[in-house]
Amino acid sequence: MVVSIDGESLTIEEVVNVARHSTQAVLDESARKKLLDSRAVIERALKEGRTVYGVNTGFGDLADVSINENDLAVLQVNLIRSHSVGVGDPFPIDVVRGMMLLRANALAKGYSGVRVEVVETLLSMLNEDVVPVVPEQGSVGSSGDLAPLAHMVLVMIGEGEAQFKGERMDGSAAMKKAGISPLTLQAKEGVALINGTQPMTSIGVLTIHDAFILIQNASIAAAMSLEALRGTRVAFDPRIHEIRPHEGQSNIAEVMRKLLPDSEINQSHAECGKVQDAYSLRCIPQVLGASLDTIRYVRSILETEINSATDNPLVFPESDTVISGGNFHGQPIALAMDFLGIALSEIANISERRTNRLVNPDLSGLPPFLTKEGGLQSGLMIVQYTAAALVSENKVLAHPASVDSIPTSADQEDHVSMGTIAARKARTILNNVMNVIAIEYLCATQGVDLLAPMKPSEPLENVRKQIRKIVDTLEEDRVLHKDIAKLRDMIHSGVIVGWAEEVIGNLLEE
Repeated sequence: MVVSIDGESLTIEEVVNVARHSTQAVLDESARKKLLDSRAVIERALKEGRTVYGVNTGFGDLADVSINENDLAVLQVNLIRSHSVGVGDPFPIDVVRGMMLLRANALAKGYSGVRVEVVETLLSMLNEDVVPVVPEQGSVGSSGDLAPLAHMVLVMIGEGEAQFKGERMDGSAAMKKAGISPLTLQAKEGVALINGTQPMTSIGVLTIHDAFILIQNASIAAAMSLEALRGTRVAFDPRIHEIRPHEGQSNIAEVMRKLLPDSEINQSHAECGKVQDAYSLRCIPQVLGASLDTIRYVRSILETEINSATDNPLVFPESDTVISGGNFHGQPIALAMDFLGIALSEIANISERRTNRLVNPDLSGLPPFLTKEGGLQSGLMIVQYTAAALVSENKVLAHPASVDSIPTSADQEDHVSMGTIAARKARTILNNVMNVIAIEYLCATQGVDLLAPMKPSEPLENVRKQIRKIVDTLEEDRVLHKDIAKLRDMIHSGVIVGWAEEVIGNLLEE
């Protein structure tokens, strides 16, 4: 498989494949002419002596400073060096690979005025596994993600640091080992490479991909908990959801019906007299459905952003003009990622409440803390503490970053998005939620085990049996953090969703 970029048709799945699975990326032939045409506008502007921001002027509040023709290339290199001020741990490799592909795609759209060689250098680095070391912190999300992208460009010009085939080294050494000639930046190219939202968008794309897998796992874990707690299926009756027709709510109700056909466990309490369950069971469609709607909304924002031109100034070949604007501003991504963080936090909130019910004998009707020898054994008592801690942490992280703005560049850039912070927080929340759902799986499967020989529904029994090949039933106290990690990895990979789908077919449409 090869991903061909043209600035117009890149998909989230293609970004994930390049970022995580080293799928090769090439420049589509249709993009070459667009790149040549936009570059020609810059060349003509320079030849005619026109003043163009970022081409023959300074940057930010220094936009009124004219730059001598002989210093134009130096201006671009100085820009990259001066903006490489990131701090903190490096971004994960998949995030950096994603931002490289996204920046190449934005340039390939043909509104940035760069040479074909600039895009081809980025793609060669991706294909040869030269991944710049990019610190996570230092971007305010406008004018684009300046600091992270500057660290990326350092390696393109033979400076900075990079990972090459898993080994960290000087950028120049990585480029040499990969057989890629460092780029000599020309007029406009430095500013074109760092004015953009690609770091925040890369985090967003990878997070939204994982979020869709996560919400399917949250549904399966919820269904397993309902079986273990001997809850009713009545709340998933389609008539309820038809008269409040939010798409996500209806979808999750349908998912629950697929996961919960009649079972031995359900038959065992058919005449118990219970009218309705607690909200954490009864309102699964309403709560997870609202989060699903949010995931789909955020996905639509990212699908637009990954095929957008986001630098400044922008070049319009059809009118031979260069126009300064604000497409680098990260507000669309900032708001979307804050919204996503809130929606993901709610998935964990309701999951932890089900876990609490499972371990509490007064609520579950199961042995205390899901162990047969309570007192001598603590069982699954403390995993609920971990879930509670993660949920509490998410409540802090879910505070929106996008409502903050600190002016920069001597107040020329007087409103910024903080979009990269919003994206990083959403990614952290996602990771926390995966652990919370892993804990629910741990408790729910144990609860179902304790109801043996009665079995849950067929799809859930398949999930339980497959999980038990990797994580054993808790017979006596043991160290559980490795079990949680195994379940978390299974959630992330999507394998548990696959086990359910072996029985019922496709679980949920994106």
